[in-house]
Amino acid sequence: MSPSIATSAARTILTRLHDVMASRSAAQTKLNQVVQIIGEELGTEVCSIYLLRDGVLELFATRGLKQEAVHVTKMALGEGLVGTIAKNVETLNLDEATSHPDFAYKPETGEELFHSFAGVPIVRREQAVGVLSVQHRDQRRFDEVEVEALQTVAMVLAELIAGAGLVDEKNAGSKGVRDSSSVRLLGLKLVEGMAGGRAVYHQPRIEIEHTVAEDVEVERHRVISAFARMRDQIERMTREADFGAAGEHQDILAMYKMFAYDEGWIRRINEAIESGLTAEAAIERVQQRTRMRMREIGDPLLADRMHDLEDLSNRLLRIVSGQLGTAAQLGLRQDSILIARNLGPAELLEYDRRRLKGVVLEEGSLTAHVTIVARAMGIPVLGRVKDVRRTIADGDYLLLDSSTGSVVVRPNASMEEAFDAKLVVTQKRRAEFAAMRDLPAETRDGVRIELMVNAGLRDDIAALDVTGADGIGLFRTEFQFLVSATLPQRERQQRLYREVMEAAGDRPVIFRTVDIGGDKALPYLKTEDDGGEENPALGWRAIRLGLERDALMKVQARALIEAAAGRTLNVMFPMVSEPWEYDEAVALFEAQRKWIHDHGRGVPNAIRYGTMLEVPALAETLDMLLPRLDFLSIGTNDLTQFLFAADRANPKLAERYDWLSPSILRFLNRVTRQTLDAGVPIGVCGEMGGRPLEAMALVGLGIGRLSITPASVGPVKAMLRTLDLGRLRAEMQDFLTRPVRSLREELGAWAERNGVAVS
Repeated sequence: MSPSIATSAARTILTRLHDVMASRSAAQTKLNQVVQIIGEELGTEVCSIYLLRDGVLELFATRGLKQEAVHVTKMALGEGLVGTIAKNVETLNLDEATSHPDFAYKPETGEELFHSFAGVPIVRREQAVGVLSVQHRDQRRFDEVEVEALQTVAMVLAELIAGAGLVDEKNAGSKGVRDSSSVRLLGLKLVEGMAGGRAVYHQPRIEIEHTVAEDVEVERHRVISAFARMRDQIERMTREADFGAAGEHQDILAMYKMFAYDEGWIRRINEAIESGLTAEAAIERVQQRTRMRMREIGDPLLADRMHDLEDLSNRLLRIVSGQLGTAAQLGLRQDSILIARNLGPAELLEYDRRRLKGVVLEEGSLTAHVTIVARAMGIPVLGRVKDVRRTIADGDYLLLDSSTGSVVVRPNASMEEAFDAKLVVTQKRRAEFAAMRDLPAETRDGVRIELMVNAGLRDDIAALDVTGADGIGLFRTEFQFLVSATLPQRERQQRLYREVMEAAGDRPVIFRTVDIGGDKALPYLKTEDDGGEENPALGWRAIRLGLERDALMKVQARALIEAAAGRTLNVMFPMVSEPWEYDEAVALFEAQRKWIHDHGRGVPNAIRYGTMLEVPALAETLDMLLPRLDFLSIGTNDLTQFLFAADRANPKLAERYDWLSPSILRFLNRVTRQTLDAGVPIGVCGEMGGRPLEAMALVGLGIGRLSITPASVGPVKAMLRTLDLGRLRAEMQDFLTRPVRSLREELGAWAERNGVAVS
């Protein structure tokens, strides 16, 4: 079925459904007519409608299954294919229904005669209130355009069943009676900080009253007008956005604006209108499809870009429906915590920064564009918070502490007192750390440790002056690639690298070449295997991809070398597994340096080459590589998951293996001793070095450089200045011989006995 035929079929179905909805027939009669119409127009042998009643899905109408099953067959949410569709609000399209692990046989329906199955959720208020499904005797997947026609019809069905009073409001997002007691919700720290304020929902729910278009041309012109108005809004916001400094957030807004002009998005909305939907229903139809795609996308970076598109859909829907009153337009009257499922970067910019104290998101991620913009604005953000709409009412007082990954709803007096006390302590500790800014990271017995920070954005360089760090021990160059709509050109890369080095002044900056690919796939950088990788962390990424796509690496090498003219350039290669990979990468850089020099352009005074040790295999050939290394950095995040064969993103494994286990520390001890014996400086860049007790263990092994988050510099420096390193190193080797699951308790007790500030 071609797209034009599918659009025609959907339009025919909607026209016939319009007559059904306008009739005075009983609700059951209308549903019986609906399944007949869909079955006839799509040529399916079975068409069924399940509706959510009293918390279970009930077969309300069918064409093709046994009629005696109507109002008899029932399934819980998550039970069978129908229950799975409703629970996950997702589409299923199967050539053999019984092959799906969630298939549940219902003998009273007679469905054993049918093999292929497709089902779509009937959505109201962003939740499934039913399921529309079709089945065939033949084993075949339904065409995508057929499934899209079903999704279009499902929108109209949502209106029909709501109008007939068949929607189970209790399970379809109605407000109901809210609990007034205090509740603590947990989430993911996206931007660190503490704040208190009244809950304000970003936007009221827009109810689409009419889904079937009376005049397609009128609806098309409404959408065209809405697009023009939306683009004017975005142009104005991007011109007026004031961050006080340049940064990657400006690149994000440029890409966000690009989405607003995306022809593919406009085309999909027009196709939905062509099928017979109103402008509002067409936008919502495309938006629903976007949401379903986001659930299916394994690549978090591509999913973040889909969030931007959904933000634009919300904006467009508000314009075309005339419901423009977001919380930003209405204005914040008091200190507020903004609540949203997700936000686009431009939407955050609309708020009064004097009143907006924090953000709580039902979704969100560390790499989402709104996160980067919020960090630039200095607004704490907590993401991945569940049950927000059922728990938080507009106007509830909230205490947001993203450092602990929590938000307290309707706190009692003791909770507020504890929060205020922690805030005072936090501010006091920050003041104490700030007072140490100009003091060296030196132990009590006079050993100087290099304390550096990790960075990836222009704005991060300000942390050098704020924290008094010795330099940038890891500049993640891939951030520029991740927030760009297209591959950053050499001039743009060079400008960023030069600005970073100029901002750092005399302090060193170690640039890590791009670590992209695998779980950091770029939509504009296609790979041969577009199907994705089963184990992206172990896949075609970092130095592996860089050596294969050597044009990309050559461009970055030229940008770094030209940006560092007259300076010392520090380059570090990620994910090196064997010495030959390092040698090829250095040879590529040296060839670019020679070319630039031969063409009369400035080159660095010196280039220091180093590698990250993340892959355990490199430790077995380190003796061969060390004579050619200027420095070595251990990446503890990846190294830990590789050593334990444990995905660090798996919540079941997140707490299973401790950084202070003998396995990790003995491995690090062996590598450190070998490296220092060869006269090569060694450091650690990763979360492990940013925790005072773990940092104490690392310097006890002989690590002389830690590169950590800016927020960790103060606590780690405080630890170092209370540490007698000679005493610790004298006992550290004995600790490594103890057959315990973790040395955390032993090291913590040692720190307490010796007055080391590790808490």
